[in-house]
Amino acid sequence: MGDTVNETFPAEWNVSSPELLAETPTSRITKVRLPDGTPAIVKALTPIGLKDELPGVHYLDWHDGSGAIRVLAIKDNLLLLEYAGRRTLLDHLNEFGDEAATAIAVEVLRKLLDTPHDDRAFATDLIPIRRQFASLFAKAKSDHSNGIDSLFVEAARIADELMNKPMNVQPLHGDVHHENILFGDRGWLIIDPKGLLGDPMYDAANMFYNPLDRQDLRASETRVATMARTFSRAFDRDIRTILGYAMAHAALSASWHTEDQNFEEAERSLAVARAVRSVLTSLV
Repeated sequence: MGDTVNETFPAEWNVSSPELLAETPTSRITKVRLPDGTPAIVKALTPIGLKDELPGVHYLDWHDGSGAIRVLAIKDNLLLLEYAGRRTLLDHLNEFGDEAATAIAVEVLRKLLDTPHDDRAFATDLIPIRRQFASLFAKAKSDHSNGIDSLFVEAARIADELMNKPMNVQPLHGDVHHENILFGDRGWLIIDPKGLLGDPMYDAANMFYNPLDRQDLRASETRVATMARTFSRAFDRDIRTILGYAMAHAALSASWHTEDQNFEEAERSLAVARAVRSVLTSLV
């Protein structure tokens, strides 16, 4: 339950009953009520948020409610967003198991993939997926220059190959995980996109890396193989592509943690990458 707070919002929004839910370096998130009593979210972006989160707003605009929350209004640094609900996909996983949660993730991702294009142009500020992987490419280059044939080098090579032959390039969420998929009045919807541009199998791949606190799932080769088969059948994509993105994403996360000198988390991420690599290697 949020804390009741005194907030000032645009008069034309006519919202009430503000409850502070969270504050982050990028935003202040408040739950409010619309004139008809429907809950909504006001996201007040900080200067960092204005720089980092607008591509995600444009991602939501492009989907217009198909599998994702709607942007109801924008004014200055304030976003009025559809309320997605309280129940997360992690809650569902804890109650019904991993495969049941994965099936819902497939449903949400399929809605996102099926958003009609209608020849609409992509927003110019969406982040190309190659730029998203800058940290991994830099780490791999450093290791290679030092004569280290590391997992970073292998993952960067796979990522480069995949990005050189993408399919169905479109706006990507960029951070698909169990706590960004919520259940509410319109069913399961995704929130908090990063706003990338690339092959949608990268969004599917991020699920292998989650939930973050379930290393027993993330580093399980059995789970990796099951999830990869599920996504391959659901999206009619080569299982090697899906596994390649999954391995690359886990290594990317490890490179971010390495930059932050959080070597314990980097190793946890690399364990996920190794599990994915093991399954990928078994297919050759």
